[in-house]
Amino acid sequence: MRDQPDAPDAPVSATPSASPSTAPGPGPDPLAPARSAPRPLGEHRRWPRSFADRLTTPLPGLRAFARLAREGALRPGPDGLRGIPDLPYAPAPLPVTGPGALCATWAGHASWVLRVGGLTVLTDPVWSRRILGTPARMTPVGVPWAQLPPVDAVVISHNHYDHLDAPTLKRLPRHTPLFVPAGLAGWFRRRGFTLVTELDWWESAELGGVRFDFVPAHHWSKRSLLDTCRSLWGGWILTEAPGPAPRSVYFAGDTGYGHWFREIGRRHPGLDLALLPIGAYAPRWWLRDVHADPEEAVRACLDLGARRMAPMHWAAFVLSAEPVTEPLHRVRAAWDRAGLAREDLWDLPVGGSRTLGP
Repeated sequence: MRDQPDAPDAPVSATPSASPSTAPGPGPDPLAPARSAPRPLGEHRRWPRSFADRLTTPLPGLRAFARLAREGALRPGPDGLRGIPDLPYAPAPLPVTGPGALCATWAGHASWVLRVGGLTVLTDPVWSRRILGTPARMTPVGVPWAQLPPVDAVVISHNHYDHLDAPTLKRLPRHTPLFVPAGLAGWFRRRGFTLVTELDWWESAELGGVRFDFVPAHHWSKRSLLDTCRSLWGGWILTEAPGPAPRSVYFAGDTGYGHWFREIGRRHPGLDLALLPIGAYAPRWWLRDVHADPEEAVRACLDLGARRMAPMHWAAFVLSAEPVTEPLHRVRAAWDRAGLAREDLWDLPVGGSRTLGP
């Protein structure tokens, strides 16, 4: 299902005075709400029939669809597609990681192989060559499935087809722990998964010494004609068990820019790494509030107070009208204009990895 926009939030500007890696990290906010106790794993819960009240603004109506049909700007033109051979693709073996390390490997689109707190976690795993309603992948998956270590957990941000891929999930053992948005556990249980934990915004659960916090996003959900906003959408923060310097990584899933980033950063200060979407943003009037553009992704990183940013949600599927290589050029330029340290922008190729040591 192709994404559709909400209406815009008021823009928030932020100009850094120092690189995220050199500026002192924010301390605990005494006014931030206390984190709730973790929920039990695999808990069966009841939810409202709809989460439409969580939308940033209402979904578009007939007038917006009529304009989209009239303009027909759904895919890049021939010039915009010429960059496909130049998309960064450099698969390599997964790095060996030790205790206390955080390693992120970009498999493509919003799929990451994260090693944190001794666990291997997949985010929105899509290993299929094609998803519903789009051309085949522009770049192959960066990590062959056979080369994955045992998967300790999977996090899902929402139910759109480019983030929730049934053929990929069929490859997983049915006892794999899954962390999913509220209202989505039934989809997995019907497919035989036995340890599915569904969370509301600002709730958490723990597995193997790693805390999984579900946080808001500016997005929506839909997988069929009859299930609009029947399940929630959001991002995930994975944090090691408390220690001298616990690592934390924020996976945004799919989101537009808006006020939630500041609130996430307030409640979760000192994020080591933010995985943020930078693609599928044109035409802007149609997609601006469900898909951040590259400049907004950099602003979101600043709002979060994250020390580093890794771009995602580009270079895999043709979902919108911008030239296929444009997101990378724009995010690099925005990062430079913000005066941030170049080494803190983890602009990985598909298949690339970066590691933070203990």
